[in-house]
Formats: sequence, structure tokens, C-alpha cells
Amino acid sequence: MGSCWSDGGGRGGMVGVGGNTSSSSAAAGGYATPNDAVDHYLKSRGFDGLFSQIELSFSASNLRDRDVTSKSDAMVVVYTKGRDGTTLSESFRSEVVLNSLNPKWIKKFSIRYQFEVVQTLLFRVYDIDTQFQNSKEEMLKPDEQQFLGEATCTLSEVITKPNRTVALELKEGTQPQNHGKLIVHAEESLASKTTTEIVFRCSNLESMDHFSKSDPFLVISKIVEHGAPVPVSKTEVLKNEPNPVWKPVSLSVQQVGSKDSPLVVECLDFNGNGNHNLIGKVQKSLADLEKLHMSGQGINLFLPTGVGHKHEDRALKSQLFVDKFTETVQHTFLEYLAAGFELNFMVAIDFTASNGNPRLPDSLHYIDPTGRLNAYQRAIVEVGEVLQFYDTDKRFPAWGFGARPIDIPVSHCFNLNGSSTYCEVDGIQGIMNAYNGALFNVSFAGPTLFGPVINAAATIASESLAQNSKRYYVLLIVTDGVITDLQETKDALVSASDLPLSILIVGVGGADYKEMEVLDGDKGERLESSSGRVASRDIVQFVALRDMQYGEVSVVEALLAELPSQFLTYMRNRNITPSSITASAS
Repeated sequence: MGSCWSDGGGRGGMVGVGGNTSSSSAAAGGYATPNDAVDHYLKSRGFDGLFSQIELSFSASNLRDRDVTSKSDAMVVVYTKGRDGTTLSESFRSEVVLNSLNPKWIKKFSIRYQFEVVQTLLFRVYDIDTQFQNSKEEMLKPDEQQFLGEATCTLSEVITKPNRTVALELKEGTQPQNHGKLIVHAEESLASKTTTEIVFRCSNLESMDHFSKSDPFLVISKIVEHGAPVPVSKTEVLKNEPNPVWKPVSLSVQQVGSKDSPLVVECLDFNGNGNHNLIGKVQKSLADLEKLHMSGQGINLFLPTGVGHKHEDRALKSQLFVDKFTETVQHTFLEYLAAGFELNFMVAIDFTASNGNPRLPDSLHYIDPTGRLNAYQRAIVEVGEVLQFYDTDKRFPAWGFGARPIDIPVSHCFNLNGSSTYCEVDGIQGIMNAYNGALFNVSFAGPTLFGPVINAAATIASESLAQNSKRYYVLLIVTDGVITDLQETKDALVSASDLPLSILIVGVGGADYKEMEVLDGDKGERLESSSGRVASRDIVQFVALRDMQYGEVSVVEALLAELPSQFLTYMRNRNITPSSITASAS
């Protein structure tokens, strides 16, 4: 990997994601249901998280024989670990396989895989006592059975294996000897792969603006029981257009629940302050939209009027049409992982003077002697803990910017490890060690420039692309301030939008991040460079750490929610399939 140095003058249609679970067991674990604050944050931005429905199957080999006159009668119980890493929730029980030390269980565990969280699973295997063998599995008490051993892993570890199979050694407590192996195999459900592509059109939209026509866009939401509609996709914004035809939107059947699940399609007039005006809406299922397409006719939008018992729906002259409705089976994020594609983590840290003296407790870079992580450390650890499972060598490029390293001028891209020749460190702990070392070996300066570190990451991604490798890069930028090279950053991002690269930005401290949000294309408008070139796709996700402080919620879910969608958009734009790049190229 390359290095970067610079002097003081250096410059450098959203696809909705989401779904619902089809198995009660999937909701049993601590990670199966998103934290309320994170869930609210994602919903407010039009996301409900990307996940796939996974079926885990189990077999074992060389189990301990705890029976005197026969072999063990084994059952596997699966627990999910909570956010505290210790709380266990039982999620699944297999059937009992009689008289076998090498059982193959038929019953499968259905679980919702979520990219943006670490889902830790604990497996325990029991020998069911003879007196309980006629009892239903759900009635059995594990503490009354003979314990054969346990193992643990994350769901990410299973699904990132080329054959989606992992063999885990069964242990008992701290004893060194193993007690056989538990083999866990994962399969992705077909519902995760079926995608519906829809082209929407409206006619005769009413103008919501006094001096111009409306700037319409659509939001498609699923209706959930006992709750407000949850956005799952939206179109781009079309300016001053009373008869808009939007680019295709993609919805998976799993994402909306089923083909017959009710959806709300809202047409809104875009406002830059975020207070969008409702022009009108309809409620239809995917099956209804397919029928509308086949009929070639439109349906009138309606506008709710009144409140409470006086609530009425006023039909409008404006109509919604479905110009295209096609169903296809597309390659999923997990299929690319199974084919050997990797996500490679990079990090860039802001060392500008506005962070404060790191030796003082009010500094954002203060190292607390009690071990409590500061905002920078927290962002690095929490994002890194998710992404590290998708990077086999776990060697991460790490840079700093906005400071004066020893013996050189102010740099807006210097190697965090202090080397002048290479930028990589080993693992998340390597990033933390390099960060701690840099704090007291550089002089904080400024201004806050993103262009150089984005260009450094883009150079690595470009070289990887030229080698036809199976790598997709993720750059995490942690910063406390508003950037001063906004146009240069836009230019770098537009150029990088053609590369296998996504950029995650975490804002820490109390700065005004309105300009930063401009870089995040979630409002429907893609970035434009100084030469007038438009970004080929949205590659930026931004979150302010203060927005996620309620209940000590992790920023990871919000920050990473869009990443699999950006990965898939890149692959599909370039017609890259899981099998299109040979394994030797990676």
C-alpha cells in the first residue's frame, strides 16, 4: 500500500434497503431488533437497514459419549448475545437426534443477518436424558440435561467463509481439551435475492410553490403493525417538473414483507430545509402495482384532510402510473462475499487544533486514564469491529491530517504510524496504538482539509481496480470541524465515485455540520464537481456523533446502513458478478 505526505498547500437515486423477519426466532436475540434510537435515526433518513434472511443448519462430529448403554442423544441450543456482550437470549432449539455421536440435525435456525451490527452467537450441545425423550423440545430444561460442550462465533464469520461453513471446537468451561466439533452452515433465502424494479411516473402534479413548479420525489414505505410507515426506498428529486418520470427504484420482496403487503407511495415536494410538503399519496401492494402496470392506467393520488373522526381523503387530479414492473433474481451482498470479495478498512483522523490540547480533559483527543474511550477511539473501534470480519489480512491503512509531524510542515495526509514509506497497521489495536502514539508526536494545526486523504484512498482503490482484485475499500474519516476545502472535496468524491470505494464520515464535538451533510447524497441530489461532472453514485455516509448519544447508542448502525447498497450499486453499474473475477486475481 502507498503512503501520503503533503505540505500546507496540498489540495486534493438511492436504492432503499430494509426488510422484515419471517421467523419468530430471528427476533429473539439482542441484535435481532434494532435499538429504538438507531431505528428512529435510520427511518428519518429513509433507511431500515440492509439484511438478508439466513438459515443455519447444524451437524456435529466426535461428541462425548455420556450414556452408559448407548450413545448420546444430542440437541443444539442457540443463544444470541446482547450489546453488553454477556446477556444471553435463547433463540433456537433443534430436534433431538437419538443415539449418535455424529448427529445431523434437520431443523434449521432462521436468523436475520444485519451487516451493520456484530451478531454474536453461542451454541450449546446437550445430551437429553432418557426420561425426557418423549417431551417436546421446547419443554426441556437445559440444566436438567448433560452438557456436552459449547462454542461461539459471529454470524459474519460464518457467512464470509467461501463455503459458508465453519467448524467450531466444543469446549466445557476453561478446560483445554475439546469435546468434538459443531459444524455450522449458512444458506441465504431466495427471498433475499428477488428484486422488483419499478419505474414510476406522475401527471398533473399540483404546484406546492408560489413562484415555481414543485420539485417532486417519491418515498415508498411499508406499513408495520402498530407503528408509522417505515421508508424502504425513494426516488431522486426532479426540479420544476409537474409530470415527472423517475429513474427505476428497486424493492426486494423480503424488504417489503411480501408481494401482498401494503405499501404507501408518497409524492413530496422537496424543500432544502428538510420540511418536505406532501403533494399526495396512494396505498398499494407490489401485486397492486403490477396490476396497475399491466392495465396501463393511472391511479389518482389522495390527500388526507381533517383530523380525528373528521379525517377524510381528498382525491386529486394528479395521477400515479407504473411504466415498468419487472422481477429479477439479482446477486446479493452475501453472494459476493462467498465468492471471495472483501471490504478493506481505512481510517483518517483529524488532528487540527480545534480538537484542543490532548493532555487536557476537555479535549476531544483526551486519553482517559480510566480507560473510557474518547469519541475518536469509539468511532474507530466500533466501525472497525464490524468491518474487520470482511478483511482477511486485517492490515489497515491509517492516516492523520491537519497537523505538523516531526521535522515536516503541516500535512493534510500523513501516515499515522510515523513511517515515511508505508501507511498500514495491524488490526484495530494497531490503529489504536498508532493513534495514541501520534497524539504526542505531532503538533495540532489546521485547516480541515479532506481532499488529500480522499485522494490517497482513491489511489489505493484505483491500483486495486487495475489489478482486477476482489476488493472494495471503506474509508472512515473522523473529524471535529467543518471542512474548508468543500469544492476540492467534492471534486475528489466525484472522481472516486467510479472506484470501489465508500467513505464514512463521523463528526465529533459541537460543530455545525450542515456543509458536511451536503456531501451525503441521501437528499436525492448527487455531487457535482467544479468541471460540471456529476458523481456516478453516492459513496458518502455522514453521521454526527451527538445525534446518536441518546442511551449511549452506537453510531455503527447508522453509519454502515448504506454501505452494502453502495457496494451493490458499484458492482451492478460495472456489471461485475460474483464469478466474473477469477479467484487468482484477488
